[in-house]
Amino acid sequence: MSVQEVFGLAPLVALLGLAVFAVWAVVWVVRYVRADAMTRQSIWQAVRIRRGWKRLAPMLKLSATDKTPTAMASLASTDGKPIKPRVLVPALKVSYDAYGVIARASCLPGVGLEQFQKAAPHLADAWRCTRVAVTQDKPGEVVIRGVRLDPLKFTTEHHPTGEEPDEVARWDLGLDEYAQPVSVDLTQVPGVTVAGLPGFGKTSFINRLICDWAPSPAIQFACADGKVSTAREGDYAHLVKRMFAFVGDDLEEANALFRRLVELRRARVSAAERILGVQSMWEVGPSAVWPLIVVIVDEAHTYFRDHKGSDPKTKKLAALAAENARLVEDLVKKGRSMGILVILATQKSTGDAIPTFIRDVCPIGLSFAQKTAEAAVAALGEDIREWPDANPINLQDRAYVGVASMNHQSQPGFTRIRTPYVSGKDSAAIAQETAHLTADPADLLNAQLPGVELGKSGLDDTIPPMAA
Repeated sequence: MSVQEVFGLAPLVALLGLAVFAVWAVVWVVRYVRADAMTRQSIWQAVRIRRGWKRLAPMLKLSATDKTPTAMASLASTDGKPIKPRVLVPALKVSYDAYGVIARASCLPGVGLEQFQKAAPHLADAWRCTRVAVTQDKPGEVVIRGVRLDPLKFTTEHHPTGEEPDEVARWDLGLDEYAQPVSVDLTQVPGVTVAGLPGFGKTSFINRLICDWAPSPAIQFACADGKVSTAREGDYAHLVKRMFAFVGDDLEEANALFRRLVELRRARVSAAERILGVQSMWEVGPSAVWPLIVVIVDEAHTYFRDHKGSDPKTKKLAALAAENARLVEDLVKKGRSMGILVILATQKSTGDAIPTFIRDVCPIGLSFAQKTAEAAVAALGEDIREWPDANPINLQDRAYVGVASMNHQSQPGFTRIRTPYVSGKDSAAIAQETAHLTADPADLLNAQLPGVELGKSGLDDTIPPMAA
């Protein structure tokens, strides 16, 4: 191709470049127009960050000086003058969402995760963010999350899809203080404690778990709700159809349910190798014939509270409460390998509400708003004193209804989470759609081992399947 032909193609190349730019501009404008007001602000924020990065990075010592000349610079230098060192700035890619920006920066020699974390407060000021967090998801690259708005102060809703979860034992909790999704893996977890003042989101938090897990036939639910007498009175009225057992605040009925579950655990221990071929259910995972049993004990203090008095009625209640604690301890300490998960919720998880020999065995603890430092320590452990920003005593404002603090499995310290609200209409629809999946795990066990008639003898022969 001659030089004249090359120059003759220049207008075509220029026209093609203009066409590509026009398409990009149209896409950008359409995306901007369709975005909500919060996202539009984030779009402009991302534009400002990209434009100012090369100037800002050296000011925050997030650049490196390369004194070695490149081959082209050496060839171009013919007068013998020293070649000026190059200032290298980490490459930055910026995306956005309604709450702020997510930037990915490449590391340079001497400019890595530690340097970016040290500069985080200054980045927050320069980028006009409420807070900035820096993490590393792969070698040689850091992720900088900046939020312009505090995600914890914006209420969110969750609408269950009714689809079977991809992972049976993964609990999606909500969004953290950087608007990133948070979940916990409950595989091999014996128990979870949930604490917090009344009306701050404990029950709604558990409702989401039930709604998300209900479509799976590999999960069955039992519930003891200490603040009602019957299911129709309380927060689980819609979801009781998806539970194989429910009791209210009657200590005798609760005692019978706990004994029934302990008997089921013992029967599973005896049958595990014959049915599953292994000693621990988690080696093969839960299934429709051997489901994960989720035992919810809401307002747990109702069942464990120490009753003081010398009259016969009080003595009976005290004996029942003591036995309830012993039975639930059995489920928490021995039920994990057999596929039993116990979730205990109470307002103040001190030793009188949830006995310490139960509470301290539960590896995952969350707390919504608390009124005293003692209650915060009881719910989350002594380490919460060293993380004042995450302490649940700071969540008493009504703007933080639905916000909880927890010690997450995958990161040090404590994080705050905005848990979404699940409406009664949605939970009722899920319960109706999945009610046919409800099955008593004891019946499933009997069906696989006809010779072992669980319920004909032992601890659970007097337990009704449901107390409506």
